[in-house]
Amino acid sequence: MNAKSFQPLPIEANAAGDERLTGVEVEFAGLTEADAAHILANALHGRARQTDGHDWMVEDSDLGDIEVYRDAGWRKSSHVVLREAGLRLGRDVIPVELVTKPLDRAGLAKLSSACDVLRDAGAEGSRQGVLYGFGVHLNVEISGEDAAGITRPLLAYALIEDWLRRAMPIDLSRRLLPFTAPYATSAVRALAGAGPDAPPREVMKIYLDRAADRNHGLDMLPLFAHLDAAAVEAATGQAKALKARPAFHFRLPDCRIDEPEWSLAHEWERWRLVERVAHDRALLDTLVTAWLDDHGLVTFSRSGWAERAGDILTGAGLAPGREAA
Repeated sequence: MNAKSFQPLPIEANAAGDERLTGVEVEFAGLTEADAAHILANALHGRARQTDGHDWMVEDSDLGDIEVYRDAGWRKSSHVVLREAGLRLGRDVIPVELVTKPLDRAGLAKLSSACDVLRDAGAEGSRQGVLYGFGVHLNVEISGEDAAGITRPLLAYALIEDWLRRAMPIDLSRRLLPFTAPYATSAVRALAGAGPDAPPREVMKIYLDRAADRNHGLDMLPLFAHLDAAAVEAATGQAKALKARPAFHFRLPDCRIDEPEWSLAHEWERWRLVERVAHDRALLDTLVTAWLDDHGLVTFSRSGWAERAGDILTGAGLAPGREAA
């Protein structure tokens, strides 16, 4: 796969004029941490080194350093017996995770090819187990700390989330597990009311008042901790534990690494669609007006809006399979 598979975002550069970068987290089963690290090292011309009892690092690879570990909260426990027992008992349902540094689009293409190698070696994705619920997380650098860089992508996602979940459904395991809960209607209503030009600090307050949880398809807490760690700490008590960064934490997509037709480029396109909506001011205004018209004071079902949003996106040439050239 080459970089052309990862089409540019509507705003390609950050505030400094450099290409926006994207860190990636991929969760999967079927391989041990050690096996995954060695496979990645071979595929990306690096070397695998064990850094802890269950943690590995692929160093000096074509993509820089890559962390590989079992994704469990207790893996860093200072209680050795608890840590080892937890990791053994949870090995069947707790994924191995690879975590990259921020990558350019060429780097994303190389990582996608490395995921193909992991698949060939036996890596398993979301659909291979009832309790797997594995995801792919994209940490997409913002274009700037203004409304265009923060407010509009967040608003675009909030407005089309119901349609995204219907048109590109995630695995049942991830819908049932509390990792990717949709934004509450009250949060979307407040964001729509604030509008596309609302200052990021205003939408941060809305988010912290109504959606201050990491378990959303679009987790904004790391970005807001970057803007104002004290405000996030006061609202959630989590700021010190967050990896604050100037990036969206898009965690909605499944990991379907074992399916030959799947690639990271599919999930990149899912996020790119959000930004294309955000960048089209007329479309964003239309969605805001339509959402407020559709929902009124009380919302009993979200399916009607999902269909209406899809019709609006289709009319704009942005629905999958009908994109404008």
